[in-house]
Amino acid sequence: MTEFTRYKLTIEYDGTGLVGWQRQENGLSVQQLLEEAAQKFCRTYDPEQNRFYAAGRTDAGVHALGMVAHVDLPRDDEPFKVMSGLNYHLHNGPVAVLKAERAAEDFHARFSALKRYYRYHIICRDAPLTLQKHKAWQVRDKLDTDAMREAAAHLIGKHDFTTFRSVQCQSESPVKTLDSLEVIEAGEHVYVDCSARSFLHHQVRSMVGCLYYVGKGKWTPDDMKAALEAADRTALGFNAPPDGLYFVKVDYPD
Repeated sequence: MTEFTRYKLTIEYDGTGLVGWQRQENGLSVQQLLEEAAQKFCRTYDPEQNRFYAAGRTDAGVHALGMVAHVDLPRDDEPFKVMSGLNYHLHNGPVAVLKAERAAEDFHARFSALKRYYRYHIICRDAPLTLQKHKAWQVRDKLDTDAMREAAAHLIGKHDFTTFRSVQCQSESPVKTLDSLEVIEAGEHVYVDCSARSFLHHQVRSMVGCLYYVGKGKWTPDDMKAALEAADRTALGFNAPPDGLYFVKVDYPD
């Protein structure tokens, strides 16, 4: 009987041109790239082996600075060798393993997570993006970040986030607890940072889109509160594009 070792991996990826984390038939995914690299590293091509499970399933075009995933490999190597081996077979592509660690058999990248962190990057300028094309959302208006912070405060806490939930969301309940939602201005850059134990599908992008409406003056902070209380997807103002969204990190028990 083959012995397996569970590894916890911290992963960085550029989501541009990828269909997201999860394997799909319509394009290349982060999961597929990792699993194919693991198959080559382990020299096993059983599709039931080397399955990667992530802390979050990011959408097409969304990036990650510190996604965490776990995988059971049919070999027991030093973590550095696992990291190096996977990166070798990833061929300097859009996905890289930043760190590998041995993990307990009951560790699960998704279900063991305590808190997830996302950042959304907006650049307010008229000139086209070059270095940060597909890495940020460009808007040509200067945003009222004070109003955006006032609006964001209405979303913090435990709420029914149906308004900010994709119609394709598979979560059992629209009720989530948003621990933090910050709007940070740095010159032409605006960052929206948020954290929660878990998020609904499209929740972060939907919240950012509505904050943009507030920053642009199309909505007031009270309009954000009304949209939340409506608990109705049709009350959504705008769904921000995926380009500026980053999965930053995830917390686990010590």
